[in-house]
Parts: sequence; structure tokens; C-alpha cells
Amino acid sequence: MYKFPLMPVSASERAPYYDALFFTITALTVFFTLVVGALILTFVTRYRAGSKASRKGATDHNSIVEIATIIPMLGLALGIFAWSATNFVNFRKIPEKGKGTEVFVIGKQWMWHLQHLNGIRENNELHIPVGRPVTMTMISQDVIHAMYLPEMRAQYHVVPGRYTRITFTPTKVGRYRMLCNMLCGTQHSEMVGQVYVMSEKDYAEWLNKGGNRYKETPMTMQEAGRQLFEQKGCGNCHTNRDNQRAPTLVGLYNTNRLMDDGSTPKADEEYLRDSILNPWRVQTKGYTDKTMPAYKNELTEEQVLQLIAYTKSLTPGNNVPGQPMAAYERPGVSTESGPTGRTNAADEANKSVSAGSTQFNQAEMKR
Repeated sequence: MYKFPLMPVSASERAPYYDALFFTITALTVFFTLVVGALILTFVTRYRAGSKASRKGATDHNSIVEIATIIPMLGLALGIFAWSATNFVNFRKIPEKGKGTEVFVIGKQWMWHLQHLNGIRENNELHIPVGRPVTMTMISQDVIHAMYLPEMRAQYHVVPGRYTRITFTPTKVGRYRMLCNMLCGTQHSEMVGQVYVMSEKDYAEWLNKGGNRYKETPMTMQEAGRQLFEQKGCGNCHTNRDNQRAPTLVGLYNTNRLMDDGSTPKADEEYLRDSILNPWRVQTKGYTDKTMPAYKNELTEEQVLQLIAYTKSLTPGNNVPGQPMAAYERPGVSTESGPTGRTNAADEANKSVSAGSTQFNQAEMKR
């Protein structure tokens, strides 16, 4: 059955107040339209040209009727004004700092750019928790726009050179529309977005994912470590085989390592932790370029443990993210020569490193 709703879904605390006002004004408009229409129809029928209705004693003025009509209408109009002004003032009150979610919005032809206080950025999307006040501080970088959230019953102009604000409290989990309600150019109709109202649990999970709702939620330390391994781009250098950039991590755990200073420590948890946080202190023999960044002040101890758990799982039968798995080998540096007859370090690295492998292979195929 086709459904044609009269109003957008009510999804904020202000919606019932505005809806009540809207339907009251609509009902009054319909009522007086019918009354006036009925009177007009009655008079034009009764006193039409040629009718036999008596026209004796007709008057063109009656002060009592005018007063009895004007005063109630004036009171009704002032009442509607007071009601509307109260709604406007109440919902223009900005929540105290720290008591809600604050979002900064830039309108531009033709998209919405949003940023949260924790640094998470979104384009044409807004993720917010249910039941928590939201304040949007807005500005335009080009022409006048208007932030319009129909389900929240919230709208305000977004203008260049001046900050404007709207606030609302979402009351219902779901996905809602974000529109521009001011003609702002040729692609005005395409300046649309989505508001995702989430439960506190889902919102906390979204924050933990850094605003990426497509990011898988890790279930184990190993999975969390793999996710962090991919996020930091570790697989760009640490591949399934030793290469010019870095040694492989496959089969590394609990093996003896030959270091540049001649020592042969065992690659246990302590060794792995030190290699992550202070990779330049003692380096593996043959890898002294200090290409790996030190993560001492970037990773928490929990993240280090997750990376260690994932490194321990990298055996010849367990793949490195983004790398084709081959039999466990340590072939060392290839002796293949480049066009000049000498080994090309970049080409050697690109053969096994995901960051450049596609480009390298495409170039090879064209030869």
C-alpha cells in the first residue's frame, strides 16, 4: 500500500512543540477558510442578481459586529505569535559547554563538511548519539546556505563571515535527512546528506573506529593488532619476505636475530616491544637506514600488546595483510639487475611491497 505521510518523522525533542503549533495554525486556517467560503457562497446565492430576497434596511457599517470580530481575531493572532516566539526562544538556547555534542559545520558549493571536537571529520554525514543535546556551529565559505534537518524540525541560515548555531536533542535512533534549504547554485538540489542517530553503545563504537563505520570491530587482541598493522601501513615494508626496506615478520617470533652490533637476542615479547617503540636502539643487521618510525609516544601499551599478538601469529601459514602468501623463505636481497646493470633498490622493494606493486607490475607488463 502506498504511504504518503503528511509530516516527516518526529525525531527530536522540539518536534512535538513545532508540530502542535503547525497543526493548530493549519486547523485555524482551514476553519476560517471554510467559514468565510460558506458565508460568501450563502450571500452570492441569496443576493444574486434577479433574486427576490429583500434588500430593505441594508447597512454598510456595524460597530458591534466589527469589535466582536476584530478583538477575538487580534487575541488569537497575539496568542499564536506568543506561542511561536516561545518555541523559537526555548530552542535557541545553547546547552552549557560539555553537556552535549558539539559539531562544527562548513557549507560549501555543494556539500556539508562537519568536524567533531575530537577531530573526526565527516562529509555530508553526521553521526550523533540519541538523547544528547547537539549544537551545530555553522559558517559558509562561499554563498548563503541553510542547514535543514526536517525530522529534527531544525533549520537556520549558514552565511559567510558569521557563525550561526542550531541546537536540538535527537530522540529516536535512525537515519534522517540533511538538506540545504536555500537556493545556493546550480547543484543546490544535490547538497544533501544523512544524519545517523545512534545508541550510546553504537556511538561509542563509532568513536573507537575513528568515525569509520565500515571498519571492522576487532574481537581478539590478534584481530585488533592486525587492524592496527593495516592502519599504520606496516605492511608497506614488512612483507612476506625480507626486502630492501625491512625484514619479514613471518616466523619472526622466538627466533634468534642477528643485530648490527653482533648480538643475537631472541625475538620474544620484550624484543618485539622494544622494536616497536625504539626501533633504532639496536637494529637488525643489514637494516640501518632508520626508515621505521619510532612509536614510543604514539601507541598505548594496549596497542603494543595487540601488535605483538598479531606478530606472533604471523607464521608461514598466516598471511600478512595485502600480501600474497608464498612458502616461507628468507632469500635476502635479490641480485637481479636493473637497466643500468646494477640492483635497483626501489624496484626490488616494489616487487613485494603493496604500496608500489600495482604500478610496478603494470610497468613490467608494458615492456
